[in-house]
Amino acid sequence: MIKGIYTAASGMRAQQWRLDAVANNLANVNTDGYKRDQASFKAHPEMLMRRTSDDGVFRNPFGSHDAAPIIGKLGTGVELNELYTVFSQGAFKETGSDYDVALEGQGFFSVTTPLGERYTRNGSFQRGKEGYLETKEGYPVLGENGPVRVQENNFKIDKDGNVWINAEYADNPETMISRIDNEWGEVALLDTLKIVDFGRDRYLKKQGSSFWAATRDSGEPVPFTAEGRPKVHQGSIEAANVEPVAEMVQMIEVNRAYEANQKVIQSHDSLLGTLINQYARYNG
Repeated sequence: MIKGIYTAASGMRAQQWRLDAVANNLANVNTDGYKRDQASFKAHPEMLMRRTSDDGVFRNPFGSHDAAPIIGKLGTGVELNELYTVFSQGAFKETGSDYDVALEGQGFFSVTTPLGERYTRNGSFQRGKEGYLETKEGYPVLGENGPVRVQENNFKIDKDGNVWINAEYADNPETMISRIDNEWGEVALLDTLKIVDFGRDRYLKKQGSSFWAATRDSGEPVPFTAEGRPKVHQGSIEAANVEPVAEMVQMIEVNRAYEANQKVIQSHDSLLGTLINQYARYNG
C-alpha cells in the first residue's frame, strides 16, 4: 500500500515537469525564433515479487528449485527521461526591415558573445554603433570571415546568405566578387552569413535570449555545404513554433493527471489509516 503512495507521488512529480515545460512554452509564444520544449518520461525499473512464506532452496532427488519463486512484477512509478527542444519550423512574419533575417529549414545563425560562440534562430538583428550587424542584446552576428559590418540601407542578403553591398562603397572592389543588381547596378560580395548545423541538435543547451550552446552530446557545429544550406529570407523573422491552443490542451491534461494521482494518494492514505485502526482494535 505504501508503494502505491510512492508510485502516485512519482506521477505527480512527472506532471510538474510537464507543466513547467508547457508554462515556459506559453511564456515565449511571442519570442522570435523560440523553439518549444517537450518532456519525455520513462518507467522506473520494475521489481520482481517473490513468495515470502518460504525461502531458501528446496532439494529433491532430481535437483533443486527455489522455495520462494517469482510470482510477478511490481511497477515503481515514472521518472523524467529528458527535456528536449523541438526544432520544427516556425511561421514567417514579414517586417520589411533589412536587418531582419529568417532561416527556412535546419540551421542556426552564429553569434559571438563574451562566453564564446553561440547559436540562434532569432534573426531580429540591428546595426550597432560601429556598423556591425548585431543581435538585440548587442552581440555581433558572424559571417564566414568574422563579424559583418554593413552600412545603413546599403546591403542586401540573398537566399544563400550572401551579403552584398553597393560596389561604390566597397573597400577593395577590384578584389571582391561582383555582380549586376537591377536596383543598384554593380554590387560586391561583402561576406556570407555563418550558418551551421549540429549532428544532434536536440542536445543543444538553452542559455536564454534565444541562444543555444554546443554540448558534448550535440557535437561541434558543422558548416553547411552549398547545396544543403537553408534559405535565407531578408525582411522577415521566424516566429516561435508554439501553438497556444495545443499548449493549453496539454495544460488541462496535466492538471487532470495531477489531480488523479493526488486522489490515489488520498485513497491509499485513507485505506492505510483504516487498516491501522482495525489492527489496533482487534489486537489491542
